[in-house]
Amino acid sequence: MDEEYDAIVLGTGLKECILSGMLSVSGKKVLHIDRNKYYGGESASICPLEELFTKFSAPAPDESYGRGRDWNVDLIPKFLMANGQLVKLLIHTGVTRYLEFKSVEGSYVYKGGKISKVPVDQKEALASDLMGMFEKRRFRNFLIYVQDFQSDDPKTWKDFDPNTANMQGLYDKFGLDRNTQDFTGHALALYRDDDYLLQPAIQTITRIKLYSDSLARYGKSPYLYPMYGLGELPQGFARLSAIYGGTYMLDKPIDEIVVGEGGRVVGVRSGTEVAKCKQVYCDPSYVQDKVRKKGQVIRCICLVDHPIPNTKDALSTQIIIPQKQVSRNSDIYVSLVSYTHQVAAKGWFIAMISTTVETENPEVEIKPGLDLLGPIRQKFVSISDYYEPIDSGLESQIFISESYDATSHFETTCLDVLDIFKRGTGEEFDFSKIKHELGDEEQ
Repeated sequence: MDEEYDAIVLGTGLKECILSGMLSVSGKKVLHIDRNKYYGGESASICPLEELFTKFSAPAPDESYGRGRDWNVDLIPKFLMANGQLVKLLIHTGVTRYLEFKSVEGSYVYKGGKISKVPVDQKEALASDLMGMFEKRRFRNFLIYVQDFQSDDPKTWKDFDPNTANMQGLYDKFGLDRNTQDFTGHALALYRDDDYLLQPAIQTITRIKLYSDSLARYGKSPYLYPMYGLGELPQGFARLSAIYGGTYMLDKPIDEIVVGEGGRVVGVRSGTEVAKCKQVYCDPSYVQDKVRKKGQVIRCICLVDHPIPNTKDALSTQIIIPQKQVSRNSDIYVSLVSYTHQVAAKGWFIAMISTTVETENPEVEIKPGLDLLGPIRQKFVSISDYYEPIDSGLESQIFISESYDATSHFETTCLDVLDIFKRGTGEEFDFSKIKHELGDEEQ
């Protein structure tokens, strides 16, 4: 450890592994250390099934669950938007050659106690049971506007400047009612609260276009999920970093982040060894004095032996319960994956319900999600603190990721990673720097 590095990355959570890959690709000399023996940190996948039961202090699973090693259960499951940032990163970095993806079969939104498919095109808008006849037409006109919209062609803006006018103004222009605004903002644009209504409309238009472009790639939903679970992702980025010269050390205790004059980081100490560096990138668990608790997230992993009712027997699906539908301040997310993704034994499904904690009784808060699942064979509940860094890291050169939020997709994760990369390097990540023939040396 006596060499000097451009950057030391602490922890092998997905965000840290992506950053280490991006930094290595950008020509930085990277050392990546984790105190754990395994990849993934708090976003790890658990295998075999017995280990999951042990983790949550539950009696061992009986034989009806099949072979324990056929299970790979994500502690923080998330879906990838087919045209989203993470998939672009995977493709551009060549990490896709280590992974296989399957599209998620359904995308639903909750309204008035039941779930409906999220409508994304004109045909679905007219067939949807989320709206009455006149509202369907208004929503159809809104979707046509979004599909035809080109940010560089003001003629497609139709007398509405999306850079200065807010999203509420665009909804009003098309006469959309509150319910339609609700599922559009939360299930199509994937906002977590309603602050977006007062932001420039261009942001929401871009997000809805991302959803429909992602849907167009694979058809059934805009989401993808890796075979064998998300545990494959950190390892894919770790391989990428190694190909570009990154060094990895697992099971290495971190005793101190060494700070020099002016509060700037100069290295990382493990026992008597100190690795020198110019920058440190890490998750909140390594720097408790530099983060603040923003809130809590409740997650409930449910093992079920059937698809979610009213989803046309989809073997994988996402359901978003918008905040207002259940008189809350934050959405509830339900995701379902199954044996078709090689994460459960034949005939089994893994559902996850998550939301931001708002009361003293978090388990009651996720009840609307649990009620959608039908009979549950086993459930595991965890409540984790959500941390964010107290500063940008520019003075100390210690750049800290936020904890994983309650969302069931990766868009917010990617925004955090790209923001950290920009703060640390002073520039946007240049996707064109990556060798597209990556991995040829492994043939």
